[in-house]
Amino acid sequence: MVAQVFVGAANIWFELNSWVRVAHLGVATLIWGALVGVVVLDRGLPLAAVDTSLAPETRRSPRTVAADYVEATKPGVMVLLLLTTLAAMVAGAVGLPPLRILFWTLVGGALSAGGAAAINQYVDRDIDAIMTRTRNRPIPAGRVAPVQFAIYGVVLTVLSILVLTAFVSPLVALITLSGNLFYVFVYTLWLKRSTPQNIVIGGAAGSVPPVAGWAAATGGIAAPAILMFWLIFLWTPPHFWALALFKRGDYAAAGVPMMPAVRGDAETRKQILLYSVVMVIASLLFVPFGAAGPLYFVVAGALGGWFIYRAALLYRSHTDHDARKLFFYSIQYLGLVFLALVLDRLIGF
Repeated sequence: MVAQVFVGAANIWFELNSWVRVAHLGVATLIWGALVGVVVLDRGLPLAAVDTSLAPETRRSPRTVAADYVEATKPGVMVLLLLTTLAAMVAGAVGLPPLRILFWTLVGGALSAGGAAAINQYVDRDIDAIMTRTRNRPIPAGRVAPVQFAIYGVVLTVLSILVLTAFVSPLVALITLSGNLFYVFVYTLWLKRSTPQNIVIGGAAGSVPPVAGWAAATGGIAAPAILMFWLIFLWTPPHFWALALFKRGDYAAAGVPMMPAVRGDAETRKQILLYSVVMVIASLLFVPFGAAGPLYFVVAGALGGWFIYRAALLYRSHTDHDARKLFFYSIQYLGLVFLALVLDRLIGF
């Protein structure tokens, strides 16, 4: 309903094109179908591990409730995704794109990322209640009713598509929606609980934002956008497998078939090192494809060299300490590489 009011008002105030009015009608169908899907999913998920009732003491002030809804969007992950979007836009435009396009692309991307994260927490509420890393999230902690996050996620997703369609382009909206749906339906609902390759294939969802950013800035998709997609795709396994190594007990207790539990620690460490080397090579290809210059090459090379060093240490040491170090460095690495891309394009060196 919020989305319908939004697009209806936009049609009146901004006199949007006829295809947006058609989208207005389509949104009603999308919301209805999504809510029906939520009900269907709710019937099929095991809930024995989750107490979905809200205790009296969980009925808190509006500020603390709002904090839970912000937490549901995984702000830290969102910032990283938006940085990759921004970097792609700056690289595509070879400088700052029009501020209006920049603003609405980031707003739409934030809404989409937040919506997918909220739906993910709704779907994963049973395993979140088991894992020590996630059991204090709003749903398993009993602070928010599950269906509230489900509806919240759907509304954010619909708003994202409306914003991107109306103020950026249908192509960007379609690219963003594809990443959102892949994350929810392919990764969260299927791959995560069925195969140790879950985050390898599922990494495609997190690789979509720079493609959307490039399309927003240029109107299409080109080789540099595909390279950015592959960089994040190749970064995802070392990042999550490092986490799985020092949180192996959590994943095993929840029945999530992460690589260490299925193939063993030694194979996981080897795969981390292999993916790290290929990832760093991919990051340097931005230069010959014209998406970056010498400044980026030097910074990305140094950051990548340290990434390989940390992966090699983990391969030899067999310790959770080195797995933890690599996990946290991998977050810094991705952010700094894309920040270097932004600076390279803005400075023009």
